[in-house]
This record gives sequence, C-alpha cells and structure tokens, in this order.
Amino acid sequence: MQAAPRLAFGVIADIQFADAEDGYDFGGYRRRYYRHSLRLLQEAVRAWAGESPPIDFVLDVLGQLSVPVHHAWGNHELYNFSRARLVQTGLYSRAAGGSAGPADRECHAYHWSPAPGLRLVVLDTYDTSTLGTDPGSLRYQESLRLLREKNPNDDLNSPEAHVPLHPCASNGVCLAWNYEAALSVIHAHRSVVCVLAGHLHDGAYCLDCHGVHHLTLEGVIETPPDSNAFGTIYVYEDKMVLKGRGRIPDR
Repeated sequence: MQAAPRLAFGVIADIQFADAEDGYDFGGYRRRYYRHSLRLLQEAVRAWAGESPPIDFVLDVLGQLSVPVHHAWGNHELYNFSRARLVQTGLYSRAAGGSAGPADRECHAYHWSPAPGLRLVVLDTYDTSTLGTDPGSLRYQESLRLLREKNPNDDLNSPEAHVPLHPCASNGVCLAWNYEAALSVIHAHRSVVCVLAGHLHDGAYCLDCHGVHHLTLEGVIETPPDSNAFGTIYVYEDKMVLKGRGRIPDR
C-alpha cells in the first residue's frame, strides 16, 4: 500500500479573466475565453476543496479556501501596474508564507518551506525588464540597453515569454532573458527536482540532462469552456505526482 503524500498543492496558470467578449492573441489566431476563465477557476477551486486529504497550498483567487495564496508576477500584471503598486495589492504574495528573499528591493523572488524537506521558490522572471520599472531607474536603463543589444528591430517590445527557464519546456522562444544563468544556478544544486512555469498557453514538459523536471502549465485563458486546465501535485518521499484535469495530463 502506497504511503500518503506528505504534501499536496494545486496549480493553475494564466487565468486572465476579464469582463469582455472572447478575443484573440496579438496574431489574431488563438482564441481567448475571457469571461469563461472565471468559471473554470471556480470549478478548479471546488475540485480542490473536495480533495481528500485537503490540499495545503493552492492558488485561490476567489478566497474560498483557507490556505495561503501565492502569485507569480508575469507580463499582464506589469503591463498594467508598476512594481511599487503591485506590492500594495493582494498580488504581493511574500507575506502569505515566504519572507526570505534577495536583498534587492526591486526583485520580488522569495522562498518558503510548506513542509519538512520541501522548499518552494517563486522566481521574479521580470527582474531585468522595462515592464513595471521606473523609467528613471538604473535597472530600467540597464534593461533597455540589454533589449537594444539583443533586439536590433525598431519594435523594442519585450520578448513575450517570462517564466519558462528551459528551451525544451517552451516553444523555443518563450524564455526568460537570462534563462541560461538561471539554469546554471538550478543545476549547481542537486536538491532541485522540479521547475513549474506558465505563460506558454500550450504547455510543455521536459526532463533535462541534470534530472530536473520542467513543467509549463497549459493556460486557462485559451481553454475552451467545455474543458479546463488545472492540477494537483502530490509530494511523496521519493517522487512528485501530477493529477491533471482537462488539458493538463497526468505525470
């Protein structure tokens, strides 16, 4: 008989709810279900609430579960709000359980331990970016310099991706600018077992040459109303098991 999991937590990505008619991506090809995404989130929360044993951690936007809430900032937050504004909102998650983070006040990464032997890390993959950054700051100027260096085009929009850290867990384009540096840190520590990401709405997965699992979650915003895209990860002594729903497969 298999032992009970030490911990379970819910995962969901790219909800992007808006009270608006369905639309499409910038290319005009990929449909986005803005109003339906809220209903899919409600279904996910009901499913998590019915878990047995109850999950200890879940992205609980609706506040229906009495568990910590952790948000990983992405491009949609930084399109609309400055970092100074975000830290004053409910999207600032460090106070929800993790207090340890870098000394750099402009980088909002942090980590916390929800159970003995397990530590979760929330990365700030826009730490070097022009999005959400004061145009008069040194960080903005350095980000702009890097952007001009890497993008010779007249259009200096930021690269679309922000969270995936491995090329094989993305579409080869949706990557953090400094993904190679991030991977070098991850691979320097044998204790890292899994990297979770979002933003690439098709989702992706790979096991890299260092034995680290990279899982990019399918996005709710592009999930048809008759499906869903969320999951629960069960943590055991020797493995992690993903039970997916809808577009997210079991792993």
